[in-house]
Amino acid sequence: MSRFRRYGLPALVLAVLLAGAAVLWLQRLSPPQIFADADDPALVAQGTQLYATNCAGCHGAGLEGQANWRSPLPDDGGLPAPPHNADGHTHHHPDSVLFAITKFGGQAAAPEGFRSNMPAFSDLMTDQEILAALAFIKSSWPSNVRAAQQRTNQAALASQR
Repeated sequence: MSRFRRYGLPALVLAVLLAGAAVLWLQRLSPPQIFADADDPALVAQGTQLYATNCAGCHGAGLEGQANWRSPLPDDGGLPAPPHNADGHTHHHPDSVLFAITKFGGQAAAPEGFRSNMPAFSDLMTDQEILAALAFIKSSWPSNVRAAQQRTNQAALASQR
């Protein structure tokens, strides 16, 4: 038996398997880009319904948020639900952050010492449904706000590389 057959071929197979495993591991470290496409009419239509069912009760049917949304609530120190229209701060965040806050709840993304009352929707909405609701929200913003938020998305993606 030649040396290659005895050692080389198994070593080559092992190297290919290890390289494949390394690629899969690295892909898990770099999540795919999360993007809620506000220019997709079907996604926005789906998001309109999902927002009305899951979000409007706190954030308002017109995306106006709750009154005094910047002032802590007296009972728990959390803030009222913010607006999702152009008057709020939603558009200051990349889609990946908005997605995580919606899926895992506001407390999961909150800085230490901050109280968020935003519940997690991971048990109520699929990932695709969360993106649809975000697409609906984004579709309500004026073009200059959408363009600025898209630059925020691009910067967030570039920082992941």
